[in-house]
Amino acid sequence: MEKVIDEIVQWLRSSVRDAGVNGLVTGVSGGLDSAVVAHLIQRAFPDDSLAVIMPLNSNPDDMEHAEKVIETSGINHLSVDLTETHQTMYGQIQEKLQAKDAFREDSDQLADANLRARLRMSTLYTVASHYRYLVVGTDNAAEWYTGYFTKYGDGGVDILPLVDFLKHEVKELGQYLGIPKEILTKQPSADLWEGQTDEAEMGTTYAKIDAYLQGEEVPDKDKELIEQLHARTSHKRNPVKQFHRSR
Repeated sequence: MEKVIDEIVQWLRSSVRDAGVNGLVTGVSGGLDSAVVAHLIQRAFPDDSLAVIMPLNSNPDDMEHAEKVIETSGINHLSVDLTETHQTMYGQIQEKLQAKDAFREDSDQLADANLRARLRMSTLYTVASHYRYLVVGTDNAAEWYTGYFTKYGDGGVDILPLVDFLKHEVKELGQYLGIPKEILTKQPSADLWEGQTDEAEMGTTYAKIDAYLQGEEVPDKDKELIEQLHARTSHKRNPVKQFHRSR
């Protein structure tokens, strides 16, 4: 495990060197993936890494867990509360859509959730500009394959150190790095709305996605769902589609 972690740390350092910047910044939510990333970037750059906590009508337990990540990793940090910014912005958008008779109740929850993720992305890049840091994402292999991330939200990053690791492997990294037990065992959630959990929203479990990606047998209904998620979200993993004139 120490060898794997050292490989990630060296990769993080070379990424910063290749980009000609000073260090690394990540958002810390109180969840497992961001906790692991915070510990890794602190190892790579003890004096040039930063964790940003971005509460937005967040579960108090998650914010407590985020603070524990800061304590256990020793990483430099700051907090930017986005609750009021989100309320103002989404309130105005809703008002304009309603005036155009374009507001759709069935789209409201997801649109709201994606805006939250994109506000956090914008916050990280604004902070990163002042520090001259790269923005480090937290997506793991299961999330990347199924497209379980917001395009230009938590998917809007410079580098992804965990994208080759299955969810259970990220947990193993977390155990080795000393992530608090309550974070290791909590239900994964993107903190997009009250009571939201990743697995309930996806319709399958990380264990089944991990098994599928390792070539193991999974129930047909889960296999079909995973393949549908992968196909439907291909646009998230590819560069922006571009038109090129015939010459």
